[in-house]
Amino acid sequence: MSKRVQVGALVWVLATVGAFFLDPILGSAVLLFGGVLVVVGHLASQWGEGTTFEEREMARARRRKSKYEANAGKRAKDRERWEAGKARRAAREAAKGPGKTG
Repeated sequence: MSKRVQVGALVWVLATVGAFFLDPILGSAVLLFGGVLVVVGHLASQWGEGTTFEEREMARARRRKSKYEANAGKRAKDRERWEAGKARRAAREAAKGPGKTG
């Protein structure tokens, strides 16, 4: 928790105690709204600590590259099967001879 949020929380507690001495309804309002403001302040203090778009994209590219490299063997096997099927089709077409269809 940042120093600014801690100071805000201390001020909130003191204001709440003071407001309860004046009026319980006022104290309840200060308690509720002040608590919300302290929570929002805490969340806002950490807002800019996330990763940037470029960092997320670089991590994504690294994951994609590792996945691509891990599947290189499967792609080579598929390419080999595709080439073999293409060769078989070409051999069938050649065996039919010119002018013969279907």
